[in-house]
Amino acid sequence: MADPARLICAAADLVEGGRGIRFSLDRHGFTEACFVVRYKGVVHAFLNRCGHVPVELDWQPGEFFDASGLYLICATHGALYAPDDGRCLGGKCNGKGLQPVAVSEIDGQIFLKA
Repeated sequence: MADPARLICAAADLVEGGRGIRFSLDRHGFTEACFVVRYKGVVHAFLNRCGHVPVELDWQPGEFFDASGLYLICATHGALYAPDDGRCLGGKCNGKGLQPVAVSEIDGQIFLKA
């Protein structure tokens, strides 16, 4: 059974190519902003930090996708990232991708993996 303390959201809260869910992760003594999105039916999570400079990606809370719903976009620089693995696809990310965060979808819920 999944640890309820690691619950991020209900799986139904994530719509394909739609709003993401922001959450926090305690790592190395710091609290880091993260987000989770659904892309091609699978949930993917990343640190909410552009590969170019350490600014959060979303232009409004939870708005990580570009207008097409196919790419994650940095609202500050316009850098584009692949939603499935966070790799830099273009713009000022200069080849630096997003840092993934391990999550799982279990029984209709999204959990942070230990």
